[in-house]
Amino acid sequence: MASLGAAAAFLLCALLLVQPSAAQKRSYVVYLGEHAHGSQLHDLAAVDLAALEEKAADSHSELLATVLGDKAKAQDAIFYSYTKHINGFAANLDAAEAAEIARLPEVVSVFPNRGHQLHTTRSWQFVGLAGPDGAPRGASWRKAKFGEGVIIGNLDTGVWPESDSFRDHGLGPVPKSWKGTCDKGKDENFHCNGKLIGARYFNKGYISGGGELDGSEYYTPRDSEGHGTHTLSTAGGAPSPGASVFGYGNGTASGGSPRARVAAYRVCYKPVNGSSCYDADILAAFDTAIHDGVHILSVSLGGDGEPYDFFEDGIAIGSFHAVRRNISVVLSAGNSGPKPGSISNLAPWMLTVGASTMDREFPSYVVFNGKRIEGQSLSETSLSGKKPYPMIDSAEAVAAGKAPEEAQICLPGSLDPKKVRGKIVVCLRGSNARVAKGLTVLQAGGAGMVLANDDTSGNEVIADAHVLPATHIKYRDGLILYSYLKSTKSPVGFVEKPVTSVMTKPAPYMAAFSSQGPNPVNPEILKPDITAPGVSVIAAWTRAVAPTDLTFDKRRVAYSTQSGTSMSCPHVSGIAGLIKALHPEWSPAAIKSAIMTTAIDVDNKGESILNASFVPAGPFGHGAGHVWPSRAMNPGLVYDLGPEQYLDFLCALRYNASVLAMFNGEPYKCPEKLPKLEDLNYPSITVVNVTASGTTVKRTVKNVGWPGVYKALVRMPAGVHVDVNPAVLEFKKSGEEKTFEVKFEVKNAKLAQHYSFGSLLWTNGKQFVKSPIVVHTAA
Repeated sequence: MASLGAAAAFLLCALLLVQPSAAQKRSYVVYLGEHAHGSQLHDLAAVDLAALEEKAADSHSELLATVLGDKAKAQDAIFYSYTKHINGFAANLDAAEAAEIARLPEVVSVFPNRGHQLHTTRSWQFVGLAGPDGAPRGASWRKAKFGEGVIIGNLDTGVWPESDSFRDHGLGPVPKSWKGTCDKGKDENFHCNGKLIGARYFNKGYISGGGELDGSEYYTPRDSEGHGTHTLSTAGGAPSPGASVFGYGNGTASGGSPRARVAAYRVCYKPVNGSSCYDADILAAFDTAIHDGVHILSVSLGGDGEPYDFFEDGIAIGSFHAVRRNISVVLSAGNSGPKPGSISNLAPWMLTVGASTMDREFPSYVVFNGKRIEGQSLSETSLSGKKPYPMIDSAEAVAAGKAPEEAQICLPGSLDPKKVRGKIVVCLRGSNARVAKGLTVLQAGGAGMVLANDDTSGNEVIADAHVLPATHIKYRDGLILYSYLKSTKSPVGFVEKPVTSVMTKPAPYMAAFSSQGPNPVNPEILKPDITAPGVSVIAAWTRAVAPTDLTFDKRRVAYSTQSGTSMSCPHVSGIAGLIKALHPEWSPAAIKSAIMTTAIDVDNKGESILNASFVPAGPFGHGAGHVWPSRAMNPGLVYDLGPEQYLDFLCALRYNASVLAMFNGEPYKCPEKLPKLEDLNYPSITVVNVTASGTTVKRTVKNVGWPGVYKALVRMPAGVHVDVNPAVLEFKKSGEEKTFEVKFEVKNAKLAQHYSFGSLLWTNGKQFVKSPIVVHTAA
């Protein structure tokens, strides 16, 4: 990264370039760092807190007035003042005003109020926590008291409070440490209880970003989209027996920390210009959640893979302030895969989660020409009778005035009803939503649909609650079906009703949509960190919309299946809650280390975790591997980090020390000898531009278990020699730390090629502390 001075100069140019007119207003976030009073807030009486916040807000108006020339104008322009822990404000400014305030010495950064995107009954069994029916009674759950005493906050689309997943049976009074509230907004029927102990909504940034709030449903924490209810119940929902989607996947739906308290922070709404959640609202929610007293923050949202400077990224800023207050922040990796370097949420203080499958499927077979090909579906309806139906390639049924390319992917209105009526239509995956393709077929009079993957989607098939009989098949199976359609004058076939199947293999494998590494901002930090179940996850749903989220679909369900890194993220949030309950003194970095170093990188066939094309996914797909919570609760050793080490990391990126002091809220000085980026005490090890002369990195591990001796075992990356010194670590007590070095030398450049992967394992014979190794060789 460039120095902050260079970045600020670039920003000033960029702010002027993106605006067609200097007088045109746009919303910006003006970030000033950490409030000096942040550490004192929990000890203040309400009246003192209000006075402090009023003083902070007034200082924001005074600062902006130096640019606008009038305090009243400044107060009108500001629509958020961040007054608790995060210091800054959001305001409507023109480009020249934004550029001018960016020059002030008190300002860390100024950036546009950008929009972001929103990125279960079987999954807890699959990761080794639940019993046969999904009920929370496993030994590891009991050991961690089911997350009791922990508060999980969720930044998302809100919550449906009436869901059974938020019942407060047997939980007792709200913890005394909780400072949050239940803001009903304009919804008098909204309520909180001993489970859902807090709810708030933030929409000013959305409005300023172009969102139109045309109804009272926007002025409430109530979830009108479904996404937030699904994610929050996955992280901390109460056990709910008999959960299913139209009878499929029946079992007990539970959160990872089923006895945790939960709080909903609504920051996302219906998409506008492709974005649902805006930086100004996200920062306001972070600031409030930190003060409210959450222990874990689950954030299933982010960018589309376009990287930003850490100080121009509202999610990175908010999560740093949370981690600084000992709050673990878990985030989704993004749904822009399988493109390399498409990963979102890149900061090292974040725990970033990819998405993979579990060992439950909903097979629905398409039968044609003597073949019976397996697909996936949750269609509520099925084809009548047993006789085959005529079939047609959607590209052969193009409506007048539409292009064949539109018909091929079944865009709305692209199909000719005369050609598809009563037939099974084969649509190609891509561009529009999978369930929307089924609606296109249904509205044109089609009897059913087969959705065939394109080559980028490979073997990733997803069970959706389609509006007509339908199934979703793999790419190679689609080629067979398309070949039959092209070679046969009157093709016929049948789509069978779905069933629920468990213990399927291989599982997990990475979802094609799951965003990939390498890290495009700092390749020295491996992202994603971990993977977790994120395909066809069943969890609580809103009653405001259908499971397909289509206006045409009038069905309403209590539980729905969803896929995305948005679904994998809360799995890890729930597991982080269990670890926090068991080890309340652990830092966010220690919790992250425990989750990463105990992950597994093999599937249920004992082979390497694959991607959707069924080739090894590697660390750029799954990070450290697939989460395994029972091992994470007792990892043996952890790689710990604190705010000072993250600041040293930013110093190594050439950020200005005075700016970092504002970011930190306390005096801070960069080390005289700047650390290497690779030496950040991260649970994974990535080295870049390695040559035959070698590169050495340092790591420090802390014993969080019994005294003992750990030995190093290395799986060598192809073409690279790895030496660990010392290779034996003896710990005499809990809390003791030991430092070691790892040296990398390229021995065979042809074998090492561009990237090479391996692992470092520390073991005492009972515990296995594994770090993925990524080696990037010099050109």
